[in-house]
Amino acid sequence: MIDLEITKEARRRISSHILSTPIVPSRALSDLCGGPVGLKLEHHQATGSFKLRGAINAILQLSEADRARGVVAASTGNHGRALSYAARGVGSRATICMSRLVPENKVLEIRNLGADVRIVGGSQDEAQQEVDRLVAKGLVMLPPFDHPNIIAGQGTIGLEIVEAMPDVNTVIVGLSGGGLAAGIATAVKSMRPCARVIGVSMERGAAMKASLDAGKPVQVEECPSLADALGGGIGLDNKLTFPICRALLDDVVLLSESEIAAGIRYAYDQEREILEGAGAVGIAALLAHKIAGLRGPIAVVLSGRNIDMELHRRVINGMSNPLGQEV
Repeated sequence: MIDLEITKEARRRISSHILSTPIVPSRALSDLCGGPVGLKLEHHQATGSFKLRGAINAILQLSEADRARGVVAASTGNHGRALSYAARGVGSRATICMSRLVPENKVLEIRNLGADVRIVGGSQDEAQQEVDRLVAKGLVMLPPFDHPNIIAGQGTIGLEIVEAMPDVNTVIVGLSGGGLAAGIATAVKSMRPCARVIGVSMERGAAMKASLDAGKPVQVEECPSLADALGGGIGLDNKLTFPICRALLDDVVLLSESEIAAGIRYAYDQEREILEGAGAVGIAALLAHKIAGLRGPIAVVLSGRNIDMELHRRVINGMSNPLGQEV
C-alpha cells in the first residue's frame, strides 16, 4: 500500500505546508565514526517534530464531510500536536486522547492549538479505547502511525535524505509505532537498496522491538522514559508498520536512560541543538557504539525537540535522575 510513487505524491501534496529540512554535517560525530555523518534537522518543523508531515498528508486527503466531523487520535504528544495544527489549518477540529504519562508541556501545546484534550489511563492503549468510543460517535480517526497516508507523509523524509546524500549507506531513525521508520525505510530502500536502515528505541517498553522479537504485535508495559515519544504500543491489530519494519529494518538497537541522556547532552554541547529524548536516540546510539557494522555516509534523523525545558536543564546539568528515577 505504500511505495515510492505514493511517497512522491505525498511530497507534492505537502510541500507547501512543511519545511524541507536540511541535512547538516556533524564534524564531531564524523570524527567519532570515521566517516561522514549528516544530521537531518526534522525537529525544526513548525510543530517541533516530523509528525507534521504525516498529519498534513492525511488530513489533506479527507473529504470536506469528514473534516467537518472532526478528527481524533491517540498520541504520546507529537502526533497530537501535529494533527491539531493540521486540523486547524483546514477548518477542522481535533480531539486528542493521551495517557497521563504524556509530559504536561506537550499537553499544553496541544490545548493551545484549540484541540479537545482527553487524558485517559496510564497507557496509549487505554487512550485508544477512548478514541474508539469517539469514532463510534462519528469522529474520524487519524492514528499516529498505522495508516498509509501517515506513513507516506513520514516517508518524504527518506526522499530528502537520499537526494541530499545520494551515497548514504546507513540511516538511523527513532522507532516507536513504526510510522517514521516504515516510511523512511520504504523510500530509502526503493532508491538506495544497499543502504541499511537502523531503528533505535529505549530499553523501557520498546513495543516494536518486542513485537519483532515475538514475530507478532505484542503489548508491553509503558514506563516513564526520557524518550517519552517512543512509548506506547503498536496495536495488536497492526496492519502496516509491523510488517514493513519486519521486512525493511536491518536492525533495532535499544538504549538505556543514561545513554539517551548522553545523546541529549551531546546534541546541545556539540551541535547546539535542543532535542527531546526521542529526537536524540540516533546520536545516542552512535555515542554508545551500539550499531554493528556501521558504514558511512550516515544520516541521523533528529525527530523532535518538544522537551520540557526544565527537564532539559536537568539533563544538561548531568543530574543522574532527571525524571525522578535512576537513569
